[in-house]
Amino acid sequence: MKKDIHPEYHPVLFVDVGTDFEVATRSTIKSEETRTIDGVEHYVVKVEISSASHPYYTGKQRLVDTAGRIEKFRKRYGGGK
Repeated sequence: MKKDIHPEYHPVLFVDVGTDFEVATRSTIKSEETRTIDGVEHYVVKVEISSASHPYYTGKQRLVDTAGRIEKFRKRYGGGK
C-alpha cells in the first residue's frame, strides 16, 4: 500500500436509534461521541434504519399500491384469482 493516500480507518459503533441495535465494526467515518468497548474507543454513529428496523429484514414489508396500478394490471391481463 502506498503511504499517506488512504483515509484513517478506525473502530465505529453504529447505533439504530429506533431499536437500540448496535453494530461494532471499522470505518472511515467519525463523530463527536465516543464509547469504550472492551478497552477500545469507538466513534458512535447514530442511524435511523438498520437491519433490525428495516421492513424488508423484519418481515413487515408491505406492498404499496400507488394509484391502483395492481388493479389496472389485473383488469388488463385478467390475473390474480
